[in-house]
Amino acid sequence: MGPLAPGSLAMTTSLWLSLTDLGRIYGISAVHCGRLLSDAGLRQQNGAPSSKALQQGLAYQHHPHATCPNAVWNGEGCATLLQEKGLRPMAERNLIDQWADLLSALEQGSPSINTSAEEMASDLPANLVTQVNQELRQRGCRFQVRRKASACRRARSSSSRN
Repeated sequence: MGPLAPGSLAMTTSLWLSLTDLGRIYGISAVHCGRLLSDAGLRQQNGAPSSKALQQGLAYQHHPHATCPNAVWNGEGCATLLQEKGLRPMAERNLIDQWADLLSALEQGSPSINTSAEEMASDLPANLVTQVNQELRQRGCRFQVRRKASACRRARSSSSRN
């Protein structure tokens, strides 16, 4: 894939971010974010995007020949790389922490609460189950979210037994 042209569809539909804004999503500094991009071969020593980053549409440089490189980074494309490095968006981490707080408190119980951890866990989005369970284990909470088989899967498995 060649470099993105200004005004191209991919250029206008992507969210283009500074290193500061990209790092802020993951709770890291612009320096740390830049280092991760450099380690991946997407950023040169002077801070300018590498030819690889430009060719893959992961960066756009407004004035490529300026002495101070002024580049923006493709938020979606760089997210894949940063998440492969183990980073998670702060919003997702906050959500995981909130679910873990709630479920561990419900597991401990309170006379003023009418719902159980199991009932509340049924509302947990499926994509967060593994991470919430991991957080609960790290906190020393014995409760673990168990996903029940969907109605379709239960119906299929019961029909296959008949």
